Amino acid sequence: MHEVPDLQPRDVYNQTLLDNVHPADWVNPTPEGRYNLVVIGAGTAGLIAAIGAAGLGAKVALIERDFLGGDCLNHGCVPSKGVIGAARVAHTIRTSAAFGMRVPDGWEIDFGAAMERMRRIRSEISAHDSARRFQDLGVDVYLGSARFVDDSHVSVGDVSLEFTKAVIATGARAYVPDIPGLSEVDYFTNETIFSLTERPARMAVLGGGPIGCELAQAFQRLGSQVTLLQSAPEVLHREDPDAAAIVRKSLLKDGVVAHAGVTVTGVAQRGDALCLHATIDGVTHEFEADVLLVSTGRTPNVSDLGLEDVDVTFNTREGVQVDDTLRTTNPRIYACGDVCQSLKFTHAADAAARIVIRNTLFPFLPKSRFSQLVIPWVTYTAPEIAHVGLSEHDAQAQGIAIDTITIPLAENDRAQLEGDTEGLLKIHVAKGSDRILGGTLVSAHAGESIGALTLAITQKIKLGKFSGVIHPYPTQAEVFKRAGDAMMRERFKPWIARLFAWIIAWQR
Repeated sequence: MHEVPDLQPRDVYNQTLLDNVHPADWVNPTPEGRYNLVVIGAGTAGLIAAIGAAGLGAKVALIERDFLGGDCLNHGCVPSKGVIGAARVAHTIRTSAAFGMRVPDGWEIDFGAAMERMRRIRSEISAHDSARRFQDLGVDVYLGSARFVDDSHVSVGDVSLEFTKAVIATGARAYVPDIPGLSEVDYFTNETIFSLTERPARMAVLGGGPIGCELAQAFQRLGSQVTLLQSAPEVLHREDPDAAAIVRKSLLKDGVVAHAGVTVTGVAQRGDALCLHATIDGVTHEFEADVLLVSTGRTPNVSDLGLEDVDVTFNTREGVQVDDTLRTTNPRIYACGDVCQSLKFTHAADAAARIVIRNTLFPFLPKSRFSQLVIPWVTYTAPEIAHVGLSEHDAQAQGIAIDTITIPLAENDRAQLEGDTEGLLKIHVAKGSDRILGGTLVSAHAGESIGALTLAITQKIKLGKFSGVIHPYPTQAEVFKRAGDAMMRERFKPWIARLFAWIIAWQR
């Protein structure tokens, strides 16, 4: 028996989602013999580890207590991008007069329909992560809570599974800060905000990281009045400062009221509204909202797993301790994904799971190492921020001397034609060379383009090579060629110019 998690609203689309990722009639298999790999957690990391190992012929068990698909499918990447997509269309209509479009007065946003569309698409995508699909692919799927019994057994309810190796892939959940009064009021996190069917008139967003900024902008564009409160000195403070400044300008232009350097001292219910008490630069402020979204980070799921009983070192803030091969302090147990990684991205969890497959099933091969990965990330605001490799701050902290090539997007013809001139490309190279160490791209679809820079770093392609790559005209991706041209000009020393001039003159 297993408890079926709740999911609201209980419409046909969420019912389809539940039927796929936590079917109420699911009967756990009866274990027969030892598993090569027992995977705890069926988010991205767990799903990839399980299906990859099973595809190689391993006997695999996959355990999930909530929803297969984890945060990405159910509460993160998929639903948020559905909402952001609707918000982008609304913004396009609202600003279409600049392109010569005449939108009739009285047009409106059907918020409920936009959220329903998101739920429909999420339910369709959920088939890829369904319990039955993984069962059909040779994975024994167990629904229920897992707990380590000893170095070779995991329990699921009253059933014990024997394993040769185990993988902890339990992910992370929304971190909720200890603010007086917060626990006494109704608030949302990313795990519950997508249950809304009616647009809130006023929304307060606590936290100015990627999730907070993405959803603040999306709800503002869908018609809510959003106030964003960030404790750090600036929103997106882990991004390149110039990139973050562009996004902050975009948020303000959309109508988001953003405050940084905020300390929220209390939350209370005042009639139908929520009242947030805060200080900014020592001055007391009050903010009212109908809905509060708490987006103050993620915390790893490490409780009630019996990790203490199998000598797996962990803490509640950083998660499970692993080495560069993703092995825990127990040599038979590995971990991957948000439960142990500082970069809590779906694609990072996917890549880490592939390392775990190799290192657990093929111990006689050289170990794959997490530090060898080149992991890009994207913040899906408008414009998007995409980053890969070292930032200027990273280089300074590590004592690495760099040169930086900066190309404003305003110089790109396609960006001008599309009205997307707020953006830039920064590429950092080792000082005195064109070896790429990292870069940041801010543009409407930066996430679609950052792969070029990721490939260059991974394959050690130098920046000057971009100068010789032909890009279709006009495209925003031409900024990479512009950066390559700029690099070549910097390498074109005066004595080389004089030499070329002499050769050309000699041919007259």
